[in-house]
Amino acid sequence: MRDFLPVTARILTAQTALPLNYVDQETLLAAFRELWGEKHFNVDRLEQLHRAVRVGGRHLALPMQDYYRLKSFADRNAAWTSAAVEVGADAVRKALLAADLAPAQVDHFWFVTVTGIATPSIDARLIERLGLRADVKRVPIFGLGCVAGAAGLARAADALRGASSETAVLLSVELCSLTLQREDLSIPNIIASGLFGDGAAAAVLDGGARSRGPRIAATRSVFYPGTERVMGWDVVDSGFKVVLSPRVPDLVREKLRADVDSFLGERGLRRGDIAHFICHSGGPKVLEACEEALEIPREKLQRSWDSLYQVGNLSSASVLFVLADLLASGEPRPGDKGLLLAMGPGFCSELVLLEWD
Repeated sequence: MRDFLPVTARILTAQTALPLNYVDQETLLAAFRELWGEKHFNVDRLEQLHRAVRVGGRHLALPMQDYYRLKSFADRNAAWTSAAVEVGADAVRKALLAADLAPAQVDHFWFVTVTGIATPSIDARLIERLGLRADVKRVPIFGLGCVAGAAGLARAADALRGASSETAVLLSVELCSLTLQREDLSIPNIIASGLFGDGAAAAVLDGGARSRGPRIAATRSVFYPGTERVMGWDVVDSGFKVVLSPRVPDLVREKLRADVDSFLGERGLRRGDIAHFICHSGGPKVLEACEEALEIPREKLQRSWDSLYQVGNLSSASVLFVLADLLASGEPRPGDKGLLLAMGPGFCSELVLLEWD
């Protein structure tokens, strides 16, 4: 199915927010060594896996000592709800201020997450707190995982087609530390415990009435059949148990180049026409696979590598963190094109073509 109405939405700004509790990776590793040292058959392997993710430190939803009092999924999810409201409100306030918009000017409010559940959803809990209108159109999305930051931008842009005067906010909140399974000594859980961090990001889009910020020129969603067990959660009595297959980098190498070439080719473009690659910070092996698949040098994804080191993989928020960094840099010039991309549970990918004018 192809687009009938042209995409006219623009990204006015993208802003980030982080919990105040920052812990460097060595301190976290020491805590995991204490937690798992007696049970894990190979503590050296635990340290090797943690160091391999190339994360320097992470922000946590709670002070480290508070995690020990969380005994059940209910405890962790209650903590998630409280922290998500706080950090989510911070991200949206920053984004609206940067876009020079009042809360009452927001027409659409999209919320994405994969690390907690709440009804009323977090977006609903923020309406009065932020001063949003009672008739704001809300769309909470759960389950898209790492791809949701890119997919959220695309779906918000869809909602703004033919509505040039309307404004949308996309909020991503991921508090990965609150999903940790303490009794799970599987390799995927150990990798996840070293890789994923906590944070929020918000983007403000409009239908095109304001002539600033990159235009979302086109979007593409791609689903890969037979990949349901590549990434996601198993929902167990203790909460969310990570599913993380070593196939992920291989799928990136196998699929991404052809998908990107097809997407760009339909618009008369090639990979060489892309000045800015805004890629989800999925981890070292995923970023290396993206570089190989797209045949681009390390410096093209340096912002993604930097974000990974500074805050870890923030699931759906990661690609928005990279986008925020690019927009704040002032580096894009009129005529530049950017490709924002992420992959996630499904398994699937989302491609967003940006144009600066």
